[in-house]
Amino acid sequence: MTRHLYLALGFVSLALGIIGAFLPLLPTTIFIIIAAYCFGRSSARLEAKILAHPRLGPPVIAWRREGAIGTRAKIAACTGMAVGYVVFHLTGNPAPLWRGLAAAGLIASALFVVTRPRPMAERGTEQAR
Repeated sequence: MTRHLYLALGFVSLALGIIGAFLPLLPTTIFIIIAAYCFGRSSARLEAKILAHPRLGPPVIAWRREGAIGTRAKIAACTGMAVGYVVFHLTGNPAPLWRGLAAAGLIASALFVVTRPRPMAERGTEQAR
């Protein structure tokens, strides 16, 4: 039963990650990381497919090995959060309490993202220059 739950959650996360690749306010990488985690507990074959994927695999591997987030991903995440907040603020007309809570949550999330190390592979290419 648990295996099937992980498998279902893996497919839902993968679908959200794919949708996030096309929608600017929905993150991609975190859902792919969650999908790989879930597939790792339910289907080694599906986990291996994600890890071997040329575009999706490297960020997942960097996160697993080093807890690292690439510079482009950091910029995309922080930009997405900022745009999301602006859209929330302008279209939702939220009360000051909700504006403040949303801002605090997004700032905390952005700080978490920005303070993660860059992947070793990214640092290695910088040293080679």
